[in-house]
Amino acid sequence: MANMLNRRQFLQGSSALVASLIASRGLTLESFRKDSQGMRWAEGIVFHDRNGNGRLDAAEKGLAGICVSNGREVVKTDKNGKWRLPVTDDSILFVIKPSGYSVPVDANNLPDFYFIHKPAGSPKYRYEGVAPTGELPTSINFPLQTEKEERTFKMVLFGDPQPRNQTEIDYIAHDVVEQVARDAATVGAKFGLSLGDEMFDILSLFGSLNRTIGTVGIPWYNVVGNHDLNYDCPDNEKTTETFQSHFGPAYYAFNYGQVHFLVLNDVVWHGAEKPGYHAELTAQQLEFVKNDLAHVPKDHLLVIAMHIPLPQIQNREALYRLIEDRPHTLSFSAHTHIQRHYFLGEAEGWKGKNPHHHLNHATVCGSWWQGAPDERGIPHATMADGAPNGYSIVEFEGHNYRVMFRPASRPEWEQMSLYAPEKVNLGDNLEVVANVYAGSERNKVEVRINQNEWRAMAQFTGKDPLFLALKEAEASPKPPNGLKLPGAADTPHLWKASIAGLRRGTHTIEVRSTDMFGQVHSEKRLVRVEP
Repeated sequence: MANMLNRRQFLQGSSALVASLIASRGLTLESFRKDSQGMRWAEGIVFHDRNGNGRLDAAEKGLAGICVSNGREVVKTDKNGKWRLPVTDDSILFVIKPSGYSVPVDANNLPDFYFIHKPAGSPKYRYEGVAPTGELPTSINFPLQTEKEERTFKMVLFGDPQPRNQTEIDYIAHDVVEQVARDAATVGAKFGLSLGDEMFDILSLFGSLNRTIGTVGIPWYNVVGNHDLNYDCPDNEKTTETFQSHFGPAYYAFNYGQVHFLVLNDVVWHGAEKPGYHAELTAQQLEFVKNDLAHVPKDHLLVIAMHIPLPQIQNREALYRLIEDRPHTLSFSAHTHIQRHYFLGEAEGWKGKNPHHHLNHATVCGSWWQGAPDERGIPHATMADGAPNGYSIVEFEGHNYRVMFRPASRPEWEQMSLYAPEKVNLGDNLEVVANVYAGSERNKVEVRINQNEWRAMAQFTGKDPLFLALKEAEASPKPPNGLKLPGAADTPHLWKASIAGLRRGTHTIEVRSTDMFGQVHSEKRLVRVEP
């Protein structure tokens, strides 16, 4: 995404005159913007863009009380919409979208809420970063338009799309995006968010993926993941240069309704000399979080999006200390290519009154597009926990929320798989295993036979038997086509029951699951009992 003034911020009408006066005195805009201590400052106006042209016109007014940040400090605009922040030669300035307003979007529906200041541009890495931006303009103006935002709204949530080539972007288009476009239209989702690993290292494909996801037709926010980095960067400082050129800041915030969204970068790159990464939040980022939350009402829901799961972040307790006094918090991650709910409490270092709910979300690419292809040529991509690839619709109502998982290219009611033998010998027990794809310890899972009474199933952690069967097929003399699946992973969203006393004949097994949001899903399977 080019850093073009005619697309993001426009200079005030008097800027040309100001620039002329500065130049006549032998100065530059940069030197003019320094204070007595040599600190450089950027300033501008957040304004109500009534006609939607992105320019601050004479009849348009500044907006008071809007937050603007440089990635560390957060300031509010004054009564005239003016703001002022310190900058370096590597700064991204951004407006924190307030409730009741929208920011512009580009042709791919990417939110346009930032201004990049890199006078020399990005270093020369394998993948192009930000072009030189030159000197600071006299005024960096952020346009906002009014938008009616209801207390109840929905968003779309993606885990790692992670294509490694154009073929896999086409898989995303046909397996997920086409379904999302229909689903989002049905439920009226207001925006989407991808939880990192937008790419699988090939950063030149950002544009193609953005064009594909942009067809959904709603604003789409993005998180940086470990596969979105410039691997030839010698340290962590400039690993997100290419990401920035397409999406802007690697961490930021925005509001919608009564929900505050905080998007974080929790990937720390070890450097080109010793490739690798770990999960951590930089000191500057934590400072931004602190300053940002100072302007967020405590009764609002705080939603934090990151790539690597919260329990893996080395300095996660520093983040806990900043948010655990809030009664309503939720966080999302991806990265692991499984789906799991965490309820973090005192044992995990969380000191809040109530456990913190963290959802490690399923991925769009599932198991990296591995597995046998279907009739369309698209791999089934079943994840190592036995769950399908897919996405979620998240619905918010004030500080309450619910998550609705959507398996890719499957009906929305398909929320579990059942494992039971085709045939049971008369007198033997029937062993049933249910894999509830989005299940957690807060699910109630029950089974019944032939519409008799429901009985509870027991939750356990183990490997999904159907996934194990897929792996066994790969080891057969005639394995299925496609890339081989990863090894099976232990998962806690399994339930089992042992049923005795079945008579000879064909029986209907029915399992129903009631989740933490009160959503009920069921699945059936037939089994024969023979002598």
